[in-house]
Amino acid sequence: MSAVADTIAAISTPIGEGGIGIVRLSGDRSFQVAKKIFKPRSKRDIDKFENRKLYLGNIVDPETHEVIDEVLIVFFKAPHTYTREDMVEINCHGGLMAQKKILDLTLRDEVRIADPGEFTKRAFLNGRIDLSQAEAVIDVIRAKTERALVMANRQLAGGLSDRVQDIRKNLLSIIVHIEANIDFPEEDIPEADLSHIKQEIEDTRVVLDRLIQNSGAGKIMRDGISTLILGNTNVGKSSLLNALLKEERAIVTDIPGTTRDVIEEYVDIKGIPIKIIDTAGIRRTKDKVESIGIRRAMDYLDEAQMILFTVDASRNMTDDDLYLIDKVKDKFTIVVLNKVDLPLKFEQKTIEELLPGKKIVKVSALKEEGIDELKQAIYDAVEQEIGFLDEHAIIAGERQRQVMQKAKESLDLAIESMANQMPVEVVELDIRQAWEKLGEITGDTVSDNIITAIFENFCIGK
Repeated sequence: MSAVADTIAAISTPIGEGGIGIVRLSGDRSFQVAKKIFKPRSKRDIDKFENRKLYLGNIVDPETHEVIDEVLIVFFKAPHTYTREDMVEINCHGGLMAQKKILDLTLRDEVRIADPGEFTKRAFLNGRIDLSQAEAVIDVIRAKTERALVMANRQLAGGLSDRVQDIRKNLLSIIVHIEANIDFPEEDIPEADLSHIKQEIEDTRVVLDRLIQNSGAGKIMRDGISTLILGNTNVGKSSLLNALLKEERAIVTDIPGTTRDVIEEYVDIKGIPIKIIDTAGIRRTKDKVESIGIRRAMDYLDEAQMILFTVDASRNMTDDDLYLIDKVKDKFTIVVLNKVDLPLKFEQKTIEELLPGKKIVKVSALKEEGIDELKQAIYDAVEQEIGFLDEHAIIAGERQRQVMQKAKESLDLAIESMANQMPVEVVELDIRQAWEKLGEITGDTVSDNIITAIFENFCIGK
């Protein structure tokens, strides 16, 4: 039975022009409202709508009898639906006006516009998915690489939820054991049992620690790692961007200062989404527009997670190169020696001395030579930075990581209490706090405020 009483509707496809647009309804009035505005092409289909069967017909304004659009409509009977409520999906043409007029017709009859993410929220409230799976829906939608999509789908299938539920089950078993001692104080827990409880807690902390460590990988697979192409003017930064993307994304000329604005694109490197940022070359200039671009580049330098410090190997080192070397020496940096197809003047030994320990890759961006080696260096650097990518249980969001961390801290307190020979009631309280905190990941113990905040990040229609 639905946990929500009213009926909602929304456009579930991106706004704009396309071949198909979908208007979705969910709630007890969905069928009634849809039948009121839908006229099937075949007369034998009138009032005989079967579950999960597509019907061809027109959406008609019941007041003016105006035909709005030719559509395919499908009825989904609860509880075997996305929301576990009665649902209707109207497949119309993908123009903005057609979708909007159909949506307006549904809203006339005691139906309201859906809040962001409300269809998925109802799936959670009605018990079809837990909160971790609901959050994975966003990751599926936003996946930027095939590997990220695989991880998101495993989360959606319950990868993280299953691990968290196993941990909570173990903690609950400890709680029950301790509470038995509290209820029957004359039957003291033997020393061996206390040691066993301590070991169980420590084992749980190890599992949580591993999941917390993997959270960095989850964030990168979800959001990508921002990688700034930084260098002097005319060192081939835009050519490097084009070579990495394998398309002509940036304008390339031999005129210094061509790139003035910031260009951002994603590239898939062995399943890791890398957000490549191309900026203006760094040099002294009196051009006001170029100066703005240079200031933006320096701003991105502070925010970027990785730097591709690009130098022109066919010319001597300049003061601008030295200035940038000082800026990137303490950053997560790969040095790209570009234009190696030309006679070399830039000494690799010099860059090795100025940037010790930094990976150096030789490329010719214009001829796309050495690009595969550069991609491998980027992948190796990311994997070294974040560790092994556990595709089976990645904590995708910062909220989940914080919950894990707080649960672990509660278990730390439990072990400390045992070491200080505190009353067993105190130990039980710390373990229970960890158990309740982990329930916020699956939604078993989460507050309404947190639920609202999570689904506000969804798009309307999902």
